[in-house]
Amino acid sequence: MTKEPVHITVLLHEAVDALAVKPDGVYVDGTFGRGGHSRLILSKLGEKGRLVVFDKDPQAVAVARGLAAKDKRVSVVHDGFSAFQTALDGLGIGQIDGALFDLGVSSPQIDEAARGFSFRFDAPLDMRMDPTRGQSAAEWLASASEDEIHEVIKNYGEERFSRQIARAIVAQRAAAPIDTTAKLAAVAAQNVRTRERGQDPATRTFQAVRIFINRELEEIEAVLPQAVGRLNVGGRLAVIAFHSLEDRIVKQFMKRCSGREQLPKWVMVREADLPQPPLTLIGKAQKASAQEVAANPRARSAVLRVAERTAGGFAVHGLPGREQAV
Repeated sequence: MTKEPVHITVLLHEAVDALAVKPDGVYVDGTFGRGGHSRLILSKLGEKGRLVVFDKDPQAVAVARGLAAKDKRVSVVHDGFSAFQTALDGLGIGQIDGALFDLGVSSPQIDEAARGFSFRFDAPLDMRMDPTRGQSAAEWLASASEDEIHEVIKNYGEERFSRQIARAIVAQRAAAPIDTTAKLAAVAAQNVRTRERGQDPATRTFQAVRIFINRELEEIEAVLPQAVGRLNVGGRLAVIAFHSLEDRIVKQFMKRCSGREQLPKWVMVREADLPQPPLTLIGKAQKASAQEVAANPRARSAVLRVAERTAGGFAVHGLPGREQAV
């Protein structure tokens, strides 16, 4: 029997403490994983409290449903957290008191070779968080153009040698499909001429393809305004990011939502009369302690940002073409 990979929840107490859980409140864990944050939230909820958990991964959902079978306060959604509003509507839930998102890939997904997330194992190149839906990494690499592959590796992996890697992938697949992690790692290794100390040359390519296949950044962009729109006044939004692309989206969103609307200098309006922004930032960004990083090196890059819902509201302007009222 294969042993379940161990998942150590990052910033466990910091993130849950940041939610300031009310015993009778309604909370959302947008990334259940193996339930570390969820179980701690439940320990702070009373009998009338409620917790909704999301996850794409069927294995995580199975664990969540096992928890829900024992605890009637838990509702499980097998979907990405971008389905936030639709899922809450389906559960008959209106406003909530807090939402937590622990972004990125989980340790069990990385450590299980068959999932195809890691270049440390030779396995089918899948990379889907939900392997029952959508296109696998191997299928995408088999059909994408050189320019498409280049743009993904460049933008999502911030890889300097993205063009060379993309060109090599297209050339290689003409002879044989790139359908295993070892084959993709080998192409990256042959085309990354310099690398960061201690980093495998395939790291950025694997990160980029994984983010693209799972639409990770688009999901974050979609859920943040939805979550703010659902928060009660005083409700908290807590987000843990693990790399700069994720954290940049979260940081910029919270900054926009916590700042006063900028008006031309000639407009004669007192600052006190300006609309109140929908969020106020709670403390500074938090990182894992030295002790936590020593016990769990994957916590090294984690950044926790927290904001609280105010009584204010205005149109949140996101990326070009995106606007949503909260």
